[in-house]
Amino acid sequence: MELSEKVAVVTGAGRGLGRAYAEALARNGAKVVVNDVDESAEEVAASIGGAAVVAPVGTAATADRLVAAAVEEFGRLDVLVTNAGILRDRVLWKMSDDDFDAVINVHLRGTFTCARAAAVRMREQGTGGSLVLVSSPAGQRGNFGQTNYSAAKAGIAAMARTWALELARSDIAVNAVVPVAATEMTKTIPVFAPLIEESERTGAPLPEWVRRDEGLGTVEDVAELIVFLASDAAKGITGQAIGIGGDRLALWSHPAEKQVLFSGGGWKAADIAEQWGEFEPETYGIPAPVAP
Repeated sequence: MELSEKVAVVTGAGRGLGRAYAEALARNGAKVVVNDVDESAEEVAASIGGAAVVAPVGTAATADRLVAAAVEEFGRLDVLVTNAGILRDRVLWKMSDDDFDAVINVHLRGTFTCARAAAVRMREQGTGGSLVLVSSPAGQRGNFGQTNYSAAKAGIAAMARTWALELARSDIAVNAVVPVAATEMTKTIPVFAPLIEESERTGAPLPEWVRRDEGLGTVEDVAELIVFLASDAAKGITGQAIGIGGDRLALWSHPAEKQVLFSGGGWKAADIAEQWGEFEPETYGIPAPVAP
């Protein structure tokens, strides 16, 4: 897909999914500013002919540096991918304030500050653009031990819908990506760990049931969606949450009323108790993978 006229910023791009995003964008012709918290950003930037900004996301100062690097090195900014993230997993009663704040700062505030700076620049350019915000299945369904991460990722999906409204007149598309891939994090899932390790050892693809039923593949599988959303082929697609992993591509639904009951004159607690059985409660949590 042709991206030779595009300039992109990818946060958290020194390794894992972020690196795959940066490499895929560059492979399709884009100029890329690579961000991470250590020298890995410089290594990736050197390998793809991009520029590097070594700094943690979260502050407005870092966001401004990222946009400035794109403009100073390549003349403009067309695409922002907010991938940077950390984990501080704890169950609710063991999660500290620092555990919560650190994750919210990187994921949620980092997405906000970087997107704000990018939007300002894109609106000044007047030629549109694309904000690709990285969410997670945990943000769509919740996940045990991830109060902070799930809340941040749900917030990111909500910001995508809000900014799609606000930036539509500027022709700036905003979408949330919901990726699943074999990473250090998914290696901690017992059913996946030996399969991922065997795939990495032999170079063989993951089993078909993993790629299809669980939507789990390589980071390169996910990166193709980023390339698409950065391209002119995605023009007009905005406000969506799009899942990808392995052999699966999915459009996530937005929160909506599922069932509605009415009671003339309003509802009393006793009436709610009597009628609650009419509802079919929603499931919650990411379903545990089951090997065939």
